[in-house]
Amino acid sequence: QVQLVESGGGLVQPGGSLRLSCRASGFAISNSLSGFYRQAPGKERELVAFIIRGGGSIYYTSSAKGRFTLSRDNAKNTMYLQMDSLKAEDTAVYFCNAQRGSVSIWGQGTQVTVSS
Repeated sequence: QVQLVESGGGLVQPGGSLRLSCRASGFAISNSLSGFYRQAPGKERELVAFIIRGGGSIYYTSSAKGRFTLSRDNAKNTMYLQMDSLKAEDTAVYFCNAQRGSVSIWGQGTQVTVSS
């Protein structure tokens, strides 16, 4: 079964860190354009970061650059989003995504709440 399963969300204080995991099954995530999106309450889903097929390049949005790090462990078929220096405005449901040609695969989402 082709799917993405996320884990690692939670409640963290401002300035803290979290690492999200996104494990792929049924396909090799290294062979796809993959990344993380987020959706805050009342807002549209937005891109956070993505990594191209093969892992040669990684793109970050301005809100993530310098604080978040996207990586993949091909042996574990898993993608990670390390989030540091978290801010209240990072609060959202985070979704991982993989593009296989015309097919878009989404994880179930994981809640990240940044609050004191």
